[in-house]
Amino acid sequence: MTETTDRAATARPAGDRPTADHPAGDRPTADHPAGDHPEGDHPARDRVWSAPAQLVLGLAAAMLTAGTGLFLAAVFLHVAPANTLSRQYRDQIDGVVYPEFEQNWKLFAPNPLQQNITVDARVRTVADGGTTRTRDWTGLTAQDIAAIRGNPAPSHVDQNLLRRAWDFYDGSHDPQDERPTGTRGKLAEQYLKRIALQRIGREVDGERVLEIEFRMTATTVAPPAWSGEAEPPAPKVRELPWWPVADEDYRGLG
Repeated sequence: MTETTDRAATARPAGDRPTADHPAGDRPTADHPAGDHPEGDHPARDRVWSAPAQLVLGLAAAMLTAGTGLFLAAVFLHVAPANTLSRQYRDQIDGVVYPEFEQNWKLFAPNPLQQNITVDARVRTVADGGTTRTRDWTGLTAQDIAAIRGNPAPSHVDQNLLRRAWDFYDGSHDPQDERPTGTRGKLAEQYLKRIALQRIGREVDGERVLEIEFRMTATTVAPPAWSGEAEPPAPKVRELPWWPVADEDYRGLG
């Protein structure tokens, strides 16, 4: 057995013997000389992204970074005290923040909101013969609550559009006679009216909408039973006067 092994070792060419640099099974050959890479081991082929792809990814990252920076700057200018930049670019800042990213401090105010406010609307329609009819109340706030309840990602419009419109009206009118107290009173009326008309439409049962009226009900949130506080007062109802409806009130509403 020893003699046979010695002969095989002697017959193997010197350059074909295993060495420390080229162990058996990994020695250079005529097909793959030293320094060459076997098939499937090319560095250029192993590159994950090509040069154009890397360029596109770099540009996308730069645009994303710039957009994030501009958004954070707009939010900062919105919540920061009024300054030269926030006054100069107020329209652009409001366009970024409202309505999805509105910031306010009502939740942390000394006297947070303790009332549930509901807004209803009803219309008076006119038939072709001139007969008018007063329709039933439509619960505008109830529609928003129905759209929000059970929705894991409710629309910011459903949550705040009508509520902010009423706050706008309430802050610009005297509740005693419903007259505007400032220059923005008429704008608040038009804003509230257009929100309701967008939902009600131009006609009800084939009759044209002639006038619209709003009703606000404020219900104080009842205290917990263990607090020992007195029961809240009865809900406060506030009805606004009838407002005429014209074709221009539907402009842009479809």
